[in-house]
Amino acid sequence: MFFAWCKFAAAALCLCMGLIFMVLAVFGVNRFHQALNRMHAAAMGDTLGILFIFAGLMIIRGFSLDSLKLFLVILFFWMASPVSGHMISRLEAMTDEHLGEIQIIDGMDRENEKAQNEAAEGDGKG
Repeated sequence: MFFAWCKFAAAALCLCMGLIFMVLAVFGVNRFHQALNRMHAAAMGDTLGILFIFAGLMIIRGFSLDSLKLFLVILFFWMASPVSGHMISRLEAMTDEHLGEIQIIDGMDRENEKAQNEAAEGDGKG
């Protein structure tokens, strides 16, 4: 009986961890502005979320043919996801001409930058 509860607790912990990683990936994809950052958040959610969810399902099923199939699915995702992510990132790097530019998001930084530009223009005139 104690072993069954330990098995249930381990499976529930793995499933919850997988769910947390998937939810964080959704927030990361929605929060980030650039395609490479979004892709990184989605890839981490894919690999870690699927790993923990399928590990939880494997713990629930025990040692069986079903758990072997789930393990093979994990291996497939862990081999296919980095390759596809790398291909997409190479395509983005080749087609985005603004990839190396730094975006200033904070409003205070913009005001400071304007003040520095005005001061630099004033020094150049005098």
